[in-house]
Amino acid sequence: MKPAHISPSLSGLFCFFLLVSCTLQAQPEKQVDRLFTSWNNAETPGAAIAVMKDGKIILKKGYGSADLEHDIPIRPSTVFHIASVSKQFTAYAVLLLERDGKLSLDDDIRKYIPEVPDFGKVITLRQLVHHTSGLRDQWNLLALAGWRLDDVITTDHIINIVSRERELNFDPGNEYLYCNTGFTLLAEVVARVSGKSFADFTRERIFTPLKMVNTLFYDDHEKIVKNRAYSFYPSGSGYKKSVLNYANVGATSLFTTVEDLCLWAGNFEDPVIGDKKLIAEMEEKGILNNGDTITYAMGQEVGIYKGLRFMSHAGGDAGYRTFLGRFPDQRFSVIVLSNDATFDPVGMALKIADIYLKDKYAAETNDESRVSGFENKPGVPDVDLLKSYCGKYELEQSLVVTVELENDKLSAEAPGYSKIFLDQMSSNEFKVKGMDAKVIFLKDDQGEVNQAKVVLKGRESIARKMKGFDPQDVDLSEFTGDFNSPELNTSYSFVLRDGILIARHFRIGDITLTPVDADNFKANKWFFGQVEFIRDDHNNIKGCRVSSGRVRNLWFDKLKE
Repeated sequence: MKPAHISPSLSGLFCFFLLVSCTLQAQPEKQVDRLFTSWNNAETPGAAIAVMKDGKIILKKGYGSADLEHDIPIRPSTVFHIASVSKQFTAYAVLLLERDGKLSLDDDIRKYIPEVPDFGKVITLRQLVHHTSGLRDQWNLLALAGWRLDDVITTDHIINIVSRERELNFDPGNEYLYCNTGFTLLAEVVARVSGKSFADFTRERIFTPLKMVNTLFYDDHEKIVKNRAYSFYPSGSGYKKSVLNYANVGATSLFTTVEDLCLWAGNFEDPVIGDKKLIAEMEEKGILNNGDTITYAMGQEVGIYKGLRFMSHAGGDAGYRTFLGRFPDQRFSVIVLSNDATFDPVGMALKIADIYLKDKYAAETNDESRVSGFENKPGVPDVDLLKSYCGKYELEQSLVVTVELENDKLSAEAPGYSKIFLDQMSSNEFKVKGMDAKVIFLKDDQGEVNQAKVVLKGRESIARKMKGFDPQDVDLSEFTGDFNSPELNTSYSFVLRDGILIARHFRIGDITLTPVDADNFKANKWFFGQVEFIRDDHNNIKGCRVSSGRVRNLWFDKLKE
């Protein structure tokens, strides 16, 4: 069949519209719009974004609703709670005071906040700002004590619970472990040293000089903020409000817009407050006691993305999901602020960066697919080999990691942490995608997998593979009773219900415990991840230690009946 005849005029018109269509598709803004198609309507929460190049905003847009109850659209001027992206402002405030000669980063935190217990080891401000202090995380502690994270939580509440800490997670400076507590304490240091509230200090020394007119640290949960976005999470066929009542600052609680954050990002390139030396200090990575360098600087992750130097930080509180990323050598920044709990701000920000920086990226190679002579061929996994790696592994501090095979791919999950998937790089070496981490499975002299080496940000740990264990062999009645934490002044009752061990708290509700070893149980709450029961010399249970990611070995006494 011959094609239908198209007149020259119609043919020309068709070509014209095709050319226009292709041109529009090639425009970065249109490409970005397509990324946000699912959120570009009034029925869903969404996001505000901004892209900055050479000190100028080249794109700023809003998608979705800031308030689903009142159909208020998100705009670039919409004010968001930006969660942990707040931390870099706290770090900068401390550096400004150091520049003023009012403090030193190597000062003991107890010099300014004597409520912090004396653990017999000095904790410095520098260790707080690099997450190497060893302090337990405030959110985990509050949750374990029976608080809900939508309760009104003030700085005083946090300092009170810190003052009750009996132990550290580790000796200061020995490890990196993300800790919100440190930044709450740093903000309080700024307040006490300056004689002003942290909100006032940052407004006077940072926000006003930078003309960040829609930015403030939110230290009053009843304060009215114009044009703010509320956060939401999906439930059934619609959304529910994800309520946030924080009245604490430093680790979180900065309210701002993508427009104002561009002014902040611009200060790193052409300082209005501070100078290049101060900016360089902000980008200095922390150093552990053993000399190892971590990837965290002062409120920023320092890394490489597709061959380019990259400074960034993400945040998440309630349903807010936020990200600020800077490519300093390209004088390029991308900001994504969302009020949808399911939103991936990091992934979306990097997709936006890919649109604008694709010509700047280093040439991609396939070197990672070949390690130790092994070629990773997608779709052709050695299932029997992968199965040999499955099991439970005990890391230091008695943290049990479960490795499983899912759809021909290994996953790893530890109580209090999200599940991660492992990309196979060699016969026994696996990489954690998107992280500076890898896992190497090792065998004993008999060829049996007996341990795994975990390399996280340059630091090595050995995880022992636990031997086969049958949960049916555990007498759960041994672990029942009331357990009290002197540190938190709270109690849990461990009871049996339908053959399952349950931890009950009068405010939190029931927590299900599943045995993973003779005296070790995993739990189904993020803040109550793992329980290790401790026995006395007569083999009787005398207490237990609870760990949940950012809290290790919190002691509970078994109360006498």
